Amino acid sequence: MLWQLAQMLWVGGLWLLHIGVLPVLGLIGLAPLLIDELNGMLSALLVGFAAACVTLQALVLVKAEGLGSLWRDIRGQLLLMALYACAMFCVVRIFLPEALRWQLFSYLVLGFSGLVLVVQPAPGWSGRACEARP
Repeated sequence: MLWQLAQMLWVGGLWLLHIGVLPVLGLIGLAPLLIDELNGMLSALLVGFAAACVTLQALVLVKAEGLGSLWRDIRGQLLLMALYACAMFCVVRIFLPEALRWQLFSYLVLGFSGLVLVVQPAPGWSGRACEARP
């Protein structure tokens, strides 16, 4: 349950910001510079929150499947990729603040790795329906 809650919060939040919130702010008539400022601030906050949730998911995966699952299992590989994207976003934002395309690239890598992670089963869940035992 913790896996799915953390996943819903960080993946949903990342995509909701760029698909829902920012376009609506443009439609209601906010100034473009204000929208850009909100985008920069909220993106950084969401990436930090995503890093915390991804770390929590990695801990859940390690507890359920073992430490080797971080690099053997597709879920672990996606979590490591998401952590790398969070780190890349933060490093580029701090050391190269004018490199907006690199920030967007790392944000998209984070978002798409989250989308692929959503279709994977949670750790400890086989994905099969429970069979009734007589």
